[in-house]
Amino acid sequence: MRSDAVVLGAGIVGVSVALHLQARGRSVVLVDRKGVAEETSHGNAGLIERASVIPYSFPRDLPSLIRYGLNGQLDARYHLGFLPRIAGWLFQYWRHSSPKRLNEAAAAMLPLIERCVIEHEVLTQQAGTGGFVSRRGWIDGYRTEAGLQAAIREAEGLGAYGLSWQHLDRAALKSLEPDVTEAIVGAIHWRDPASVSDPGGVAKGYAALFVERGGRIVKGDARTLAQSGSDWTVEVEEGLLTARDAVVALGPWSNDVLKGFGYRIPLAVKRGYHMHYAPAPGKRLNHTLLDAERGYVLAPMQRGIRLTTGVEFADRDAPPTPVQLDRSEPVAREIFPIAERLDPEPWLGRRPAIPDMRPVIGAAPRHRGLWMAFGHAHHGFTLGPVTGRLLAELITGEDPIVDPTPYSPARFR
Repeated sequence: MRSDAVVLGAGIVGVSVALHLQARGRSVVLVDRKGVAEETSHGNAGLIERASVIPYSFPRDLPSLIRYGLNGQLDARYHLGFLPRIAGWLFQYWRHSSPKRLNEAAAAMLPLIERCVIEHEVLTQQAGTGGFVSRRGWIDGYRTEAGLQAAIREAEGLGAYGLSWQHLDRAALKSLEPDVTEAIVGAIHWRDPASVSDPGGVAKGYAALFVERGGRIVKGDARTLAQSGSDWTVEVEEGLLTARDAVVALGPWSNDVLKGFGYRIPLAVKRGYHMHYAPAPGKRLNHTLLDAERGYVLAPMQRGIRLTTGVEFADRDAPPTPVQLDRSEPVAREIFPIAERLDPEPWLGRRPAIPDMRPVIGAAPRHRGLWMAFGHAHHGFTLGPVTGRLLAELITGEDPIVDPTPYSPARFR
């Protein structure tokens, strides 16, 4: 088998890269050990998050550090035995979360964030996945008046970004979400983001479009990637695949391949869990709802109401420990009447994160024809299509839609 390009990883990023390369006349084979969107792209909160213009940073004030250090928070938890292995990465994350560096990260990410909904809409229209997408935005709910007022001040401070938002008092919230309880005293309604009722279904729809246009999706072992003269080879079920360009879009597994070529990307994993619930009889959740002062999300999905947890710092491949999910479930029932669990087991996902809070997108510095696209942390689903377009433009020599410099793999030489 031979193609112009092989894309390793069939999550939303890899599928988007494949589609955009194909649209530019390249023959592309998409390789994954499983099927399309069977990992992180399947289990997120389903937001195309246009409003997240400030990256998720590491807390720097002493009260927050103490609170998280006690390991009882819903939104962040760690395995004690794993801390020594990730301490260096966490220190770098803390350093990059200083006000100055956080502003730099926000400025670097803004061009991608600004394009996220637009680039999804292009693929959605082509793939016919519009039935999964709603433009109602999402709701950031608060249990205390103090928390709500702080959130309003923070939203007002984002005026330069031109975001559309509305403060919802209790009555206004009730008009949008009649079944949300009095435990939520008020909210911020972010109107720019889109929400998706089946993110895995969207990724699969994009992949179906890729196949319909002549692309191939095959199973194979990305760890067999090897350089052969000016080409790249990888072992797949049908035999040996050869391509001029190879794209590593393996999310949290990217370093499994890249370390063999001498690259040491500071990639860590923020694990997270979800479970689907039936709503109580006669009850309905219309918007994705963040319980902002507890740190979990309730999202209406086709399967039911998906509760997604915050961050768990643990070994990527350690067995699931869904403590946050078990703790969040009764807390979630305080704000919305979820009923029985619908999944046999909690789902575990792994968010690939870089300490400077920006992804790795671009050419490998020391290997011609090797490209990288991963490390989007909480925004892989959000940024998949715009990442795919940017990388395809770099590979084909077009003028890129945004300046790729902030995401370059060369920053880790």
